[in-house]
Amino acid sequence: MATHAEPEIWFLTGSQAMYGEDTLRQVADQSRQIAAALDDSPHIPARVVWKPVLTTSGDILRVCRDAAARGAVGVIAWMHTFSPAKMWIAGLDALQTPLLHLHTQANVLLPWDEIDMDFMNLNQAAHGDREFGFIQTRLGVARKTVAGHVSDPRVVSRVGAWARAAIGWSAMRSLRLARFGDNMRDVAVTEGDKVEAELRFGVSVNTYGVNDLVQVVGEVTDAQVDDLVKEYDDSYRMVSELRPGGDRHESLRYAARLELGLRAFLERGGFRAFTTNFEDLGGLRQLPGIAVQRLMADGYGFGGEGDWKTSVLVHTLKAMAVGVDGGTSFMEDYTYDLTPGRELVLGAHMLEVCPSIAADVPAVEIHPLSIGGREDPVRLVFDAEPGPAVVLGLADMGERFRLVANEVDVVAPPHPLRRLPVARAVWRPRPHLAGSAEAWITAGAPHHTVLSQAVGAEELHDLAEMSRTELVVIDADTDPRRFADEIRWNQAYYRLARGF
Repeated sequence: MATHAEPEIWFLTGSQAMYGEDTLRQVADQSRQIAAALDDSPHIPARVVWKPVLTTSGDILRVCRDAAARGAVGVIAWMHTFSPAKMWIAGLDALQTPLLHLHTQANVLLPWDEIDMDFMNLNQAAHGDREFGFIQTRLGVARKTVAGHVSDPRVVSRVGAWARAAIGWSAMRSLRLARFGDNMRDVAVTEGDKVEAELRFGVSVNTYGVNDLVQVVGEVTDAQVDDLVKEYDDSYRMVSELRPGGDRHESLRYAARLELGLRAFLERGGFRAFTTNFEDLGGLRQLPGIAVQRLMADGYGFGGEGDWKTSVLVHTLKAMAVGVDGGTSFMEDYTYDLTPGRELVLGAHMLEVCPSIAADVPAVEIHPLSIGGREDPVRLVFDAEPGPAVVLGLADMGERFRLVANEVDVVAPPHPLRRLPVARAVWRPRPHLAGSAEAWITAGAPHHTVLSQAVGAEELHDLAEMSRTELVVIDADTDPRRFADEIRWNQAYYRLARGF
């Protein structure tokens, strides 16, 4: 799901008037070529729009203000020559979009036999970018720095990761989220400061009565239900009892009615994320299962049991993952296989796992749900596609939010799960289950998470930098004792950074 019809990233080039018109024309030509190379790359999921070379503080301030006003999701800056950094103070102070400092140059190789002072004056990004780096650090500007030539795949890949994070940040900043009812009673980690969330992330989180949704579900027509039921039959492997004439076909029709009502409610309100709670179902006959799964597949954020923080993350990571292989889903660590040397996590939820991570065509099934006190819900059942992934959680620590990520490897279940009628994922966490679990729990990370096979640690680092949010990563190199020290150091840093 695209959150911006055609995301734009502006390419800014710094120089100064003292070089003269001939040199500035060469600067402009070469910076256009760099911008065009980025724009042509399939790894960058946005248009890279070149802007005229900047040589005055007034022009710099104007373009930095315009970037946010005209909807650019980010800005790439390159000091082709020497751009005195005091010219950038007002502009950087006014900049409200993510910034990537590209430390590059026009040429890959030096023409050693031909180098003269004209060449040196033109090709001095090694000089100019250090001046620019100083002023960014002096002003405390959040940014990513990437060094290297744009012909290097590693460079373009890192710019692409930042671009995906910028798109996710833009999606989060404009996100409206609907909570149907409150969060699960007596649960701590799903609580959170919605005012701070809107201040920090831009997301607007509001609660609606479940019966507001029931009313919209009741407006759905039989003809609409007919069409959606046919789509289910065409798209998935459906058990016979749910097919027309089957004993449970009416339950499938109600599940379709739920999906249509949810979609209508969310579309009318401009919501791109939502939560439900099995303890607060009002007049709903089923806990939404297949409806939530399919909405997630279309890019909506979701969190179970009123967990709006995880719902925000699901939507954000889906926005970041557009055009990238791999799915993204709401997830929960459920239980472990503690066989020595082969430890695994079995992740699932009651119903709501996104089919974007499915290894095969999901089955549509109906089974009892022992909680919620409603009719048996319809759901998609499948195993997750094996491969590397990241598990991400967001916790409200009281004075700040903390993102916690764990790099994992999703694997095929070692045995068939014939009696587990929900969608599920099995993974091997890095560095190993004990180290991962100890670090996760030490960080106070939540039990609801996002599992993504499309977004990695670099994109998450970039997103955390853009949002000025703490991020700790559990990976193959994590040692629980050092990790605990990192948490303590972060605690001190973030408290000092808040000021008094």
